[in-house]
Amino acid sequence: MRHEQIKSKLFEKNRKKFTKNLLPNSIAIFNSNDIMPTSADGTLPFVQHSDIYYLTGIAQEETILVLSPDAKDEKFREVLFVKETNDHIKVWEGEKLTKEAATKQSGIKTVFWIDQFWSVFQQFLVFPAQNIYLTTNEHTRHGVETETRDDRFRKEIQHRFPLHTYHRNAPILHKIRAIKEKTEVELMRHACGITEKGFRRLLSFVKPNVMEYEIEAELLHEFVRNRSKGFAYEPIIASGENSCVLHYIQNDNVCKKGDIILLDIGAEYAGYASDMSRTIPVSGKYSKRQKEVYNAVLRVQRDSMKLLNPSNTLQEYHKEVGHLMEKELIGLGLLDKKEVKNQDPNNPLYKKYFMHGNTHHLGINVHDYGAFDRKIEEGMVFTVEPGIYIPEEKIGIRLENDIVITKNGYDDLMGNIPIEAEEIEELMNAK
Repeated sequence: MRHEQIKSKLFEKNRKKFTKNLLPNSIAIFNSNDIMPTSADGTLPFVQHSDIYYLTGIAQEETILVLSPDAKDEKFREVLFVKETNDHIKVWEGEKLTKEAATKQSGIKTVFWIDQFWSVFQQFLVFPAQNIYLTTNEHTRHGVETETRDDRFRKEIQHRFPLHTYHRNAPILHKIRAIKEKTEVELMRHACGITEKGFRRLLSFVKPNVMEYEIEAELLHEFVRNRSKGFAYEPIIASGENSCVLHYIQNDNVCKKGDIILLDIGAEYAGYASDMSRTIPVSGKYSKRQKEVYNAVLRVQRDSMKLLNPSNTLQEYHKEVGHLMEKELIGLGLLDKKEVKNQDPNNPLYKKYFMHGNTHHLGINVHDYGAFDRKIEEGMVFTVEPGIYIPEEKIGIRLENDIVITKNGYDDLMGNIPIEAEEIEELMNAK
């Protein structure tokens, strides 16, 4: 692995939090992701399922975790199944985890090879249980059409054992994963530190006529040399009119003099994400209008950070952020005060220029688990990302930091990353 090994205590604690939420006489099962094919003999790089990673720290394909906290035999209360290395795999791919290495990483003492799963499961695990908990993708943004390993597994186990009562892992994980352990926060802080290094690198690199993909390359270089696998998500490097396209990922245009570049980027570290947005001037200096819009977005960001507190839900929070944005858009001459006063509350006018949410949970997933109708709690990690998009002026500005909710407010994990317009100009023009 590139990153420093995470102590197994984190995953042991995560499993205890999970099993406390199970019904008596239950087992819960978690599968790794598939290695996804492209075409011919090609595959995409493997990405572990965040659930099994959260509970074990194992980032290897063909892995299964079974939790059975009420098992009479203590050694079967936590069981891990991993892929065994053979001579072919050893030559072509390199050795997989040994049982000893899997135990060291996860803290799980009972480890079998994956090809033993059904025999061990039937002999020692399934019959004492009344309830079986399985995984489905219940994220509010999910829209995957591909059949997953979990999909196939659900069909198989329900065919083999049709008379058990089946339950969902997702509600428990959405509950416990929303609040981060201190170790998780520090891993995200480290990811934010790598993102900062990449951002500072490109400030002296950007100039008129540079290509968007060249900026992407500078960031990737800095991320990887700091023990990251790379971007936590597809990077957005959007110059000129592209800055008004929310999910622009082509990154293939030339950055022209006088334009701005909206960057939505973040390094991963040890499986955890950072998520940052900054908007910089191609020529090293913002125009008067660009700076007006920029500072309006910055004011909304700073004021909205203060609203992320335990007295709010995210639904309530977004309504309050809307009022902040209305005030700024009126000041910029983009909205009329009277029209705002008489607007349809179900279709607020500010959404013409600020059409996305201002925050989301952050963790192993960039859009991490957590309900929007739940009260904000200490230990939750959020992005704060207001934006104003004016296509007719080729101005799209978004500013995004990652914060953790604390007892007395919040801790900005990106507090050292330049964000003031004047500081960015100074760094871009430093000799």
